[in-house]
Amino acid sequence: MNTVHLVVPEGIDDPMRPSGGNTFDRRMRSGLAEAGWCVRVHEVRGHADLASSVARLPDGAIVLVDGLVASAAADVLVPAAKRLRLVVLVHMPFRTSGEGSVLSAAHAVIATSSWTRRLLMRLYSLPGERVHVARPGVDPVELAPGTAAGGALLSVSAVIPGKGHDLLVDALAKLADLRWRWDCVGSLERDPAFAGDVRRRVLRGAIHDRVRFTGPQSGGDLARSYGAADVLVLPSRAETYGMVVTEALARGVPVVAAHVGGVPEALGRASDGTPPGLLVPPDDAAALGDALRAWLRDADLRRRLRRAARERRASLLGWSTTTSVVADVLVGAAR
Repeated sequence: MNTVHLVVPEGIDDPMRPSGGNTFDRRMRSGLAEAGWCVRVHEVRGHADLASSVARLPDGAIVLVDGLVASAAADVLVPAAKRLRLVVLVHMPFRTSGEGSVLSAAHAVIATSSWTRRLLMRLYSLPGERVHVARPGVDPVELAPGTAAGGALLSVSAVIPGKGHDLLVDALAKLADLRWRWDCVGSLERDPAFAGDVRRRVLRGAIHDRVRFTGPQSGGDLARSYGAADVLVLPSRAETYGMVVTEALARGVPVVAAHVGGVPEALGRASDGTPPGLLVPPDDAAALGDALRAWLRDADLRRRLRRAARERRASLLGWSTTTSVVADVLVGAAR
């Protein structure tokens, strides 16, 4: 039986701190174990904890390190790469010299999208044969029924500047003549000052009776939010992939999103080439509002996008495929 040491930030199971990175780490923990690996998890609280954990690993051990940990730990991981089979899982590049040093020393690097792979290779001159892509998977779920008017808008992410909630509020304030409601699912505690500003914008725009801030959700609560949605809205300023995009598409829910990073890759296309959503320029509240107005007013557009989303649903990868890719990289690093 192969053994892998999975080094992750503390709190990946905390339901109040949901994130794509935590989800990916948890799925690799369970998926690799189901595939016959002995998975030893090391949740680290900081630099000293990481150094202590790494020092105890036996020579030749296969070690899969979350990039959030690795990016700030070059002094620990670069020397350790000489005796360990080090693989770094990059959810979001931090573009630091320390990150580059760790990735260059690693036996292999795993990115969660082709876009991220290209960026890492360009930033750090990494050889292509050492940088692999393991896109996040989805679970099979029931189709969301949708409503005739299409007015149930959903966002799923922590309320932080990078996710662009301020842009969405500004866009929605210009759509008061149309019928819609917006459920904002995600933590308000990651950046309380920004979250407070978003809520004040809602009040200034006189749309508070149409907006619901639910806080973070998981399990059945999150599934019900997706199931009640007509469209997912993701106005992010940056995304390496956008797991919420494929989670929506798994339910046949179309997407309105900013054209950033790996989002077009996650969105994909139906078999006839139709994208299952609308992409708009980043940081452009007016363009976002125009796209949402088109969605809300044009029944034919909604039908086309829903049909495309349901077709795209059939081509989404399962988590077993993601796990298989990661396992192959780990085996290759051990050789």
